[in-house]
Amino acid sequence: MIEQRPGDLDTRIARHAALLFGSWVGIYDRDGRLIAGSGEPPDDGYRSDDGRAALRMSMEIGGRPVEIEVGQASIADEASARLARVIMELVVRQSTLLDALPDGRQLKDALILELLNGTARDEEELRREAEIVGIDCTPPRAVILVDAADYLAIVPGEDVERSARRRASRVKHVVGVIVQYFKLPSDAICGYIGEGEVAVLKASTAQDLARWLDDDRDVGDPSWTRLSALKRACAGLLDRLRRETGCVINIAVGRYHPGIHGLARSYSDARAALSLGRSVHGGNRVHCLDELGIAAFMGPSDTRTKAELAAHLLSPLRDERELMETLDAFFAESCNMTATANRLSIHRNTLGYRLDKIASLTGLDPRRFDDAVQMRLATVLRSI
Repeated sequence: MIEQRPGDLDTRIARHAALLFGSWVGIYDRDGRLIAGSGEPPDDGYRSDDGRAALRMSMEIGGRPVEIEVGQASIADEASARLARVIMELVVRQSTLLDALPDGRQLKDALILELLNGTARDEEELRREAEIVGIDCTPPRAVILVDAADYLAIVPGEDVERSARRRASRVKHVVGVIVQYFKLPSDAICGYIGEGEVAVLKASTAQDLARWLDDDRDVGDPSWTRLSALKRACAGLLDRLRRETGCVINIAVGRYHPGIHGLARSYSDARAALSLGRSVHGGNRVHCLDELGIAAFMGPSDTRTKAELAAHLLSPLRDERELMETLDAFFAESCNMTATANRLSIHRNTLGYRLDKIASLTGLDPRRFDDAVQMRLATVLRSI
């Protein structure tokens, strides 16, 4: 196994080239040691002394002599080999120039912002560009919004240049805390998107979230299952950031949605949760749509999101036909216990038992006004 630091120039060059060639790419130092690759080295004999198993090219990266190896999969003849060398030289030159740019961080942030706001660009094109700026789009990711506006606020009367330097330093500190908390830079890709907010593209497979998964509770729709784990992860992150900054921090969590274009939907979830959560619950909280009560149905304009939220809230009753019929009858009788019992031809105590079970399964008690309104909205959305 080679030791790589995600985001290193050599690693970015190898990964970008691998996307273009459709084959494994490795970079070796002058002593023949593998120093970077597009993944784990293949075991099927790519490297051989006569060159038939792979194409090898001597080049320089940042003034360092290296040997770059491209798997045979896409190199068919001598003309192809010459073309491959030209392509490889362009990749090295482009990546080296980008690495030297003082605003490379801004380019990365700009692409993150484009992904969050939604784009009509082709997914493969986005993946290639993301690879160039050091964003690994391979793992599924969900969006976490960190609102550190208090910590990043401009000091009134402070010199503009000094204020900009101070903010840049503090943004770097916040990002550093986040990356350290999640252990690996590639696990949590961060970008400053303005207004005191840092967006985190959090890797969200079961393995990535293993520390926060609850086997007893995390069942059902994967997007909501992962959301539960993400909320637990963010609770710990909130504590860490509050200790490190000494300021008010808000964190909002978006659900995982498939594909690179799914980041925009996840961001929409997080954006709505942050906006509503700060108004409803105040600061120093982890905000999420499924914990905002009635406000979650009133805030987002996306009907699809509301319908999915309704299905999630009622999912514990999916296989409880008797309880769903009881809930529908309870609302049909305007939450009147006696009228509902008569309508169902059951004893009032039996009705109370069923409502207790509904509350236990869903966490929402239809006898409480706010919970009843939320559940009623959910049943209406479910029916349409």
